[in-house]
Amino acid sequence: MSWAQSVTQCVQSGGMLASVEDLAESNFLVEHADLYTSKTSGFWIGIYRNVNGQLLWQDNSALDFVNWGEGEPSEDQLDYCVQLSAFSGYWSIIPCSSEKGFICKKAKNPLLIALYLFTDAKKDKVHGQSTVWILLALVLIIFIGTGFMVYFLLKIKNQSETQQAVRQYSTLLEYSSTLTGGENENDPASNREKNEHSIV
Repeated sequence: MSWAQSVTQCVQSGGMLASVEDLAESNFLVEHADLYTSKTSGFWIGIYRNVNGQLLWQDNSALDFVNWGEGEPSEDQLDYCVQLSAFSGYWSIIPCSSEKGFICKKAKNPLLIALYLFTDAKKDKVHGQSTVWILLALVLIIFIGTGFMVYFLLKIKNQSETQQAVRQYSTLLEYSSTLTGGENENDPASNREKNEHSIV
């Protein structure tokens, strides 16, 4: 997709072309972009030039970190857009009409930054649908596995509580038998008292 088409696709999915804020984020993107090198050599990111020729991020974040390739950016290429190389992670300026993949970034959540790597949507429509089904199946398997785990943990807990209650009841029976003076046939003192009562 061209840079403009990529911007549109990102906005439709609730994000913007990615801004790269530091080296760690750049390395993260390159690591994941590397999985798509068979489909594209680079990905559009959200840097653009305003009418004054100043480079800005599409999401208005500060341009504090840059990772330009050698000789980039060139001042005479004002109408060009920025790609992230899937192989090296360096940025370069290329014509905005070039067909590249793109990286969308949704609004930051303190716990999660949702990044999406897209290649040409027309080519990957079938692949994208199968990926969705695979993800849904994995989520379902995780929920079922969690359900079984909870079930068995509760079953083990209930068995343990039942065994503990039986032990307590047994102990109470023994204790109450001792308090009521339960007779023991093998107790010599008890037998002697019986014999004395029977003689008198």
